[in-house]
Amino acid sequence: MHVLGISCFYHDSAATLLREGQVVAAAQEERFSRLKHDAAFPESAIEYCLAEAGIGGADLDLVCFYEKPLQKFDRLLETAMATAPKGAWRFARTMPEWFTSRLRVEERFRALTGFIGEFVYATHHESHGASAFLASPFTNAAILTCDGVGEWATNTIGLGQGHQVEQRVELHFPHSLGLLYSAFTQYLGFRVNNGEFKVMGLAPYGRPRFAEQILASMVDLKEDGSYRLCLDFFDFLSGESMINDDFCRFFGSQPRSPEGPFSDLYHDVAASIQSVAEEILLRQARYARETTGSEKLCMAGGVALNGVANGRLLRSGIFEEIWIQPAASDSGGSLGAALIGWHHHLGKEREPRGFNPFVGPAFDEQTIAATLAEVGLAWERRSPIEDAVAALLAKGKVVGWFQDRMEFGPRALGGRSILADARLPDMKDRINDSIKFRESFRPFAPIALLHQVETYFELDRESPYMLLVVPTAEGASSPLPATTHIDGSARVQTVDEGAPFFGVLSAFDEQTGCPVLLNTSFNRRGEPIVCTPLDACRTFLGSGLDAMAIGPFLVLRPHEKLTVAPQAAQSRRASSVELRRFGAVTAVLFGNISALNALFGPWYLAALLALPAAVFGGLALFAPLWLVGVERVLSRAGRRVAVFNSTVLVMLIYLLLLTPMGIVRRRFADPLSLRSDKGATSYWRPTLDRGDYRRMY
Repeated sequence: MHVLGISCFYHDSAATLLREGQVVAAAQEERFSRLKHDAAFPESAIEYCLAEAGIGGADLDLVCFYEKPLQKFDRLLETAMATAPKGAWRFARTMPEWFTSRLRVEERFRALTGFIGEFVYATHHESHGASAFLASPFTNAAILTCDGVGEWATNTIGLGQGHQVEQRVELHFPHSLGLLYSAFTQYLGFRVNNGEFKVMGLAPYGRPRFAEQILASMVDLKEDGSYRLCLDFFDFLSGESMINDDFCRFFGSQPRSPEGPFSDLYHDVAASIQSVAEEILLRQARYARETTGSEKLCMAGGVALNGVANGRLLRSGIFEEIWIQPAASDSGGSLGAALIGWHHHLGKEREPRGFNPFVGPAFDEQTIAATLAEVGLAWERRSPIEDAVAALLAKGKVVGWFQDRMEFGPRALGGRSILADARLPDMKDRINDSIKFRESFRPFAPIALLHQVETYFELDRESPYMLLVVPTAEGASSPLPATTHIDGSARVQTVDEGAPFFGVLSAFDEQTGCPVLLNTSFNRRGEPIVCTPLDACRTFLGSGLDAMAIGPFLVLRPHEKLTVAPQAAQSRRASSVELRRFGAVTAVLFGNISALNALFGPWYLAALLALPAAVFGGLALFAPLWLVGVERVLSRAGRRVAVFNSTVLVMLIYLLLLTPMGIVRRRFADPLSLRSDKGATSYWRPTLDRGDYRRMY
C-alpha cells in the first residue's frame, strides 16, 4: 500500500511517500523550484515521490493533508472579527487565495495526478506530533510541539504509545512562542520564517538583560510553561508587521535595517529572547514529564529546530532521552500526515525504527558526467573518493560534497554539504565571506565520529541530525576555532558507521589525527540546498569552493572562468488533464457562439468562429501540450480580473458584515482570549477534537 502526505501554503511545502509504512521518498518543494522556503503546492515534490516509487497517482491508496483547511479558515475569520475594521486590506488581499487554492487542495491534487482514492485531513499539530513520535525509535514518549500556529493551536503536549499519538493540552493563537520569536526576528532585521536561526546564532554575542522585562511586560508565563502574550506590543493580528511602535519604544530603538550594523543593543535583544524561549520550553518540558510520566521526549514544530534550547533541555536532565525529527518545521508535516494516514486512519501497527533522512533524489554516474561535460568542468574518477577529499581537506581546501540521496529537512547531514578543516582559525571567515556570502557572526557546525565525540564536546550520546548545541570539552586534543561559537558552544552532528560522512571523516582522522570536520549546507546565502548536479555545478562555480566531490568524480576549480546560467523561476504548467479540460471548454465556448451566429448572424462569422472551436477541440483530444501557452496567457488574465473582483467583494464583506459583528462581539466577550489573567495558574486547555479525518474541519 502507498500513502502520500502533503504540507503546503505556509512555508516549506513538502511531500512524503510511504510504502507499507516505510518512507520511500520525501522532499521539500524548494529544492526543485529553487525558491527558499517555497510555500506553493508541492507539485514537483509530489512528482518526485511518485517517480521514486515507480507509481502513478492512481496507484496511491490514501493521501493525507497535514492540516484541516476549514479550521484554519475559521481562525482567520475569528481574527478578522476580533480586529476589524483594522486589517481590512490584508484580509481582502489574502482571501482570494483561500478560495482558489487553500480550500481546494484535494481538487487540485486529483486533477494533477488522476488520484481516485480517499483523501483525508489531519490537524496541523497532530501532524507535527506524529512526525516526532511515529518516526522515532521509542515505543512510549511525551510529545512537545511548538511553532507559529496551525489551525488554532500553537503549542501542544501529548503522549505517544505504540502506533497512537494522543494530544492532551494545547495553547491557542495568538499566544505563540513561534510568533513571539519571529517578532524579535523581524526587529533584528531578519526575514520572518527564514532568519530565526540567525537570532539564535546572534544571541551569544549579547547579554540577556531584557529577559526579565520581557517576561514581566510581554509574556505572562506560568509555572507549567503555558503563557499569554500582551498583544499591545505586536501587530501580527491585523497589520503587515509583526511588531508596532510600542515594541520599539520598549527597547528604545528602531528595528535594525536588514543590512545594517549590529549594536550591543541588538546583541542583547537576541540574547534576551533566546533566554525567554529556553525558559518557556524548560517549563513546558517539566510539565510534560509530570503529566505523561514518560522518561523520553519527542519534539517537532519550527521551534524544535532551536538547537541551543534543545541542548539546554538535554542538560537539564528532565528527560533521559530526547528525539527531534530532523525536518521539524512544516516540511515535516508531510511526514506526520503520511504516518497519521497509515497508523491512525488505516490502523496499521508500528515497529519503531527511527528515521533515515536520506530519502531525496539521487543521480547516477551517467547523469552526473553528462552534466559536468555540459557545463565544461573537467573531472577525474577517484576511488575511494573519501580518501581524495580527506587529502584536500588536510591541505586547507574547501570541498563541495554531493553524494547519493538528498537529505529531508533544513540541515545538510551528508548528502549535500560543504566540508572544511575545523582546526583552521581563518576558515569560518573564509567560508562566510567568499563561499556562502553570509553574515560573519554565523557559526558552522562540526561533524564528529561518534566514538570520539566526548573528547571534543560535552555530549554523551548520538546527535545525528545536528539539532543539539553543546559546550566544547575542556582540554580537547585539537582546538576547533572554525566550528566553536563565541560562547564556546557547537551544534554537533555525530557520525557512526554506515552514515554518509563516515568514510571521509575516518579518512581525515587517519591522515590528521582529528576526527572532526566543519560541515555546512551546499548552497549560497538566500538559496536552497542544491538538489541536482546542475545546481551543484552552479553553486560550485559561483562561489569560492576549491573542489567538488560529486558522485565518484573529483572536480577541481578550473583556471578559466566558467559560469552556469541561473535557473529561471519556474512557473507552474497545467497538467495534461487540465489542458484537455481547458481545450474542451474553450472549444465548446467558440462552438456555441458559432452556432448562435449561424442562427441569428452572418454565416461567415459563424464559419470563422467554428475554426477555433475545431482547433481547440482537436488539440484537447490529440495534442493538449500545444495549449500550454494559450492556457497560460488566458489564465493569467483571468486570474488578474478574478483577483481584482474578489478583492473588492471581500473588502465590502469585511467592512459591512464582519466589522459590525466584530465590534458587537468584542463589547461582550474576549473572542481570542487577548487579555491575560494574572490570577490563573495555567493557560493550557484540553486539545480540541480533531474530528473526522475525512473532513476539512
